[in-house]
Amino acid sequence: MNILNLDKEKTTITVNQLNILLADFHMYYQKLRNFHWNIVGKSFFDLHIKFEEMYDDTKLKVDEIAERILTLRYQPTSNLSEYLKMSNLKESKANLSDVEMIDTLIEDHTKLLKQMRTVIDAADKANDEGTIDLIGAYIRELEKTTWMLDAWRMKTSDKHPKA
Repeated sequence: MNILNLDKEKTTITVNQLNILLADFHMYYQKLRNFHWNIVGKSFFDLHIKFEEMYDDTKLKVDEIAERILTLRYQPTSNLSEYLKMSNLKESKANLSDVEMIDTLIEDHTKLLKQMRTVIDAADKANDEGTIDLIGAYIRELEKTTWMLDAWRMKTSDKHPKA
């Protein structure tokens, strides 16, 4: 770790949390593919396109997280059986309604955000600004996507509370 000026023991903790996040994003990616393939009904055109945008973005994040782990001089977890064991997310059925799909994704976003904050906490204790910067941007993006999905499932008569 001398070339990055990071403490190896503290960085190991960060990497362990990054590997869990990597597993989470793999599960999330597959869920988005599932929903993209299996969406039906009046929301088909909108959600089919949206799910594709989301899984394309997730695919990039999977690669960036794995490459961050490699940058920290560790090997990323890279098999499905381990992802299934490690992930905070669970597989989803294919026959969900559009609303159930969105509800499932928002629930997963809550878990992803929690894990990302765990990564940032570990990275902060290790003075690992690179990981903090990477994951901080992911948090901002996922919070915005969550707001948009939540707005999609709202009725037009629903209003956000005033501050």
